[in-house]
Amino acid sequence: MDKVGSYEFMAEPFHCDFSQRLFMGHLGNHMLNAADFHSSARGFGMKYLMSINRSWVLSRLAIEMEEMPLQYTKFRVETWVESAMRYFTSRNFRVVGEDGHVYGYGRSIWAMIDTESRQPTDIFAIDNGAINQWIVKDKECPIDKGGRVKMTDDAEFVRTIDTYYNDVDINGHINSVKYIEHVLDLWPLDWYRNHRIRRFEIAYVAEAHQGDRLSFYKEEGADGDNSIRIVKTVPGQPDPVEVCRSKVVFV
Repeated sequence: MDKVGSYEFMAEPFHCDFSQRLFMGHLGNHMLNAADFHSSARGFGMKYLMSINRSWVLSRLAIEMEEMPLQYTKFRVETWVESAMRYFTSRNFRVVGEDGHVYGYGRSIWAMIDTESRQPTDIFAIDNGAINQWIVKDKECPIDKGGRVKMTDDAEFVRTIDTYYNDVDINGHINSVKYIEHVLDLWPLDWYRNHRIRRFEIAYVAEAHQGDRLSFYKEEGADGDNSIRIVKTVPGQPDPVEVCRSKVVFV
């Protein structure tokens, strides 16, 4: 079995926006599916992990695209493990068309948690560190790894939203992709008529659950990049807690 997995998807019309190109959220979902297909086929996927009270959780995701696939376009998401440490592993992605055209790349960092304690657990304890045999160090992923999204106290409050059934994933917390969708909803439709997303980054800090209220703060940097902070308010708890930060680069 190859160390690099390759999985075919299609830009289905109802997964595309008004420009007839794939939504960033749906691309993120395809990447997460590709990650699960790849890890499951090699013995460290979600189905097996959940049988031993373990699970992968996404810690960071960065996607940088030259363009998004048009509706009905078939494309492949390639994915591979770049490195692994005791508590975190990095996984990369390449989005490529049937004709070999490269749409863009992605980088991600994952943690493995104990589903009962919700604490990080030793990745190398799974099948005697079998993940090490799948590491690929020589495949190019030519996008920036990204870093901590820096924001000041001057960030502008934009809105607060409630969370519901459709926001929750198989881990019981707010779905990673839902955050992407909520962040990109901070700009109106007319903005997207004249701008496209060049790069999207998100770093997850804490879990949020159904019933938590999410508040969004936005700040534009000197370079034109947009930084977003999301905090949760838990019913019965007075102090908000930061759950993630994101950065969006438009062109």
